Amino acid sequence: MANVTFQQEPVTLAGTEIKVEDQAPNFTVLSNDLKEVTLDNYKGKVKLITAVPSIDTGVCSEESKRFNEEADKLDNVAVLTISMDLPFAQGRWSAENGIKHLDTLSDHRDGDFGEKYGVLMKDLRLLARAVFVVDSNNKVTYVEYVDEVTEHPDYDQALKAAREAK
Repeated sequence: MANVTFQQEPVTLAGTEIKVEDQAPNFTVLSNDLKEVTLDNYKGKVKLITAVPSIDTGVCSEESKRFNEEADKLDNVAVLTISMDLPFAQGRWSAENGIKHLDTLSDHRDGDFGEKYGVLMKDLRLLARAVFVVDSNNKVTYVEYVDEVTEHPDYDQALKAAREAK
């Protein structure tokens, strides 16, 4: 498993670590209107999936705004931001921040995404910061488990991977 810290303290991640070339596991999360969303909802598209601890915190908010801005420049790429926040909080945050080009999705109900992608911090019941790029055939082409959860991901590498995925 990835060695991840939260505020410099090691955390235990539940689930299976995802690697490049893996078939992306399907998952069930909730949209802001409480509808179930799965990987199948984005069939035929490249998926840039970001896992964040909480959309309402500084780094997570900045990251989501940055990917929202970049999403408009990407062709056939769905950008998803998944956290354990309640769908209502995600919807409020999205409206307040003019989010139009990414989907905020909640894993709060059962941590299905967190477990299947190996980002569920067991003790905190939050998602570790990570970025996955999944091609249109649901093969994983890029993975970054951010070593320190309070740090930013490598935006340039993630966006490059999303542009190159087919």
